[in-house]
Amino acid sequence: MFASMNSPSQAYARVGVETGVMAADPHRLVLMLFDGALVATGSAEHALQTQDLPAKGRAVAKAVDIVTNGLKASLDFSAGGDLAHRLAALYDYICARLLQGNLHNDPAAFAEARSLLGELKSAWQEIAGDPAVVSASTTTR
Repeated sequence: MFASMNSPSQAYARVGVETGVMAADPHRLVLMLFDGALVATGSAEHALQTQDLPAKGRAVAKAVDIVTNGLKASLDFSAGGDLAHRLAALYDYICARLLQGNLHNDPAAFAEARSLLGELKSAWQEIAGDPAVVSASTTTR
């Protein structure tokens, strides 16, 4: 009748994320996607270190899903022009490195993907200080 709750803290975190998503503007949503991809990539790295191969595969799949179906899917190619196309290519590269890291148990591939995601997130955070960018992002999507 009721689903068993494996972890009350997981349920609390899920509610917190859902609440954050509903209240967030588009700029904040992209930051949340970066955070999720970074956490999943870090989980893959940890799982590789501990030789937990099933967890590594799940974490890589989650990171690739966030990058592909979140970050890349949110690009506006008509408004973003060349930059959007370059970001799409970079997101494809990040996914390729994640998949290579998974296939070859390569910690350097995971570290590179995490580094690239971190740099992109930092750049996205920097433009948050520009009111014209933030207000434009809330009206275009």
